[in-house]
Amino acid sequence: MLNLAIAPLVTKEGARIGRLVIFDDVTEREDLERRLVQADKLSSIGLLAAGVAHEVNTPLAVISTYAQMLAKQLHGDETKSKLLDKIAKQTFRASEIVNSLLNFSRTSSTAFEPLDLNKVIRETISLLEHQFEKFGIGIETELDEELPAMRGNAGKLQQVFLNLLLNARDAMTDLPAGDRRVLRLTTAADGLGVRVEIRDSGPGIARDHLARIFDPFFTTKGARRGTGLGLSVSYGIVEEHSGVIEAESNPGEGATFRLEFPAASRKPVNA
Repeated sequence: MLNLAIAPLVTKEGARIGRLVIFDDVTEREDLERRLVQADKLSSIGLLAAGVAHEVNTPLAVISTYAQMLAKQLHGDETKSKLLDKIAKQTFRASEIVNSLLNFSRTSSTAFEPLDLNKVIRETISLLEHQFEKFGIGIETELDEELPAMRGNAGKLQQVFLNLLLNARDAMTDLPAGDRRVLRLTTAADGLGVRVEIRDSGPGIARDHLARIFDPFFTTKGARRGTGLGLSVSYGIVEEHSGVIEAESNPGEGATFRLEFPAASRKPVNA
C-alpha cells in the first residue's frame, strides 16, 4: 500500500525543470488501522454481550423447560408435540448464539503452555476426517517437523482450526459434482514464529466480502447454516495468542487463511 504524491519541480525563476515524485509505504500503518478497527468492533460486541447475555439466557431456559414439560404431557398428540419440539430446539439455538457472544466479553486469563502446533492440527483433522470423506473432500498436509514450539491454549486453538476447516468444508460442499475438492494445510517456521496456511479449492470469497469476514454476524452461508460468529471468535483467540490471521482469495480460485504466531522462545507482546 503506497501513498503517491507528484509535484512539479521548478526553479527560482518559475521554470519547470522536472517532477518530484514521492512514494510513501503505508502498508504497516494500514494494517494496524485495520486491526484496530476490528478490535473496536469486537470490543463493542463484548460490551453488548456482557450486558445482556445472562438476562437473555434466563428466560430462554424457562421457555425451554416448560416446552419440554408440555411435550411430555402431550406425548400422544403428535402435532402439538412437534410444535413444542421446534420451540425447544429454537431456544437451544438462541442460547448457543448468546453463549458464543460471551466469548467476546470474557476477560479471565487463559492458561498458556508450550505446545506442538502440528499436534493440535492433526488432532483437529482426526475429528473431522469422517465428515470430509462423506463429502468427497481430500485432505493434504505438509507439516514442518522442525516447527518450533509455541505458547498457547490447545483447546482454544483447536476451536480456531475447527472453525476454519468447517468453513472450508461448507464452501466445497456446494461445488458441482466432479469438481476438485481438496483442503491443504501447511506449517512452517517463519522468522521468530510459526506460520499456518489453510487453503481450500472452493468457490472463493468475493472481494467485497474479504474485508468483512471477521465481523461479528457477517456470513455468506444460507439460513440455519451459521451465525456469523465463528471467524469473529477465531480472530479474538488468535489475537489473544499475540498472533495474526489473514484471508486472501480470488473468486473461483479457493480461499487461503494464513495464521502467524510467535514461537515459545519469543515473549508475546501482550503477555
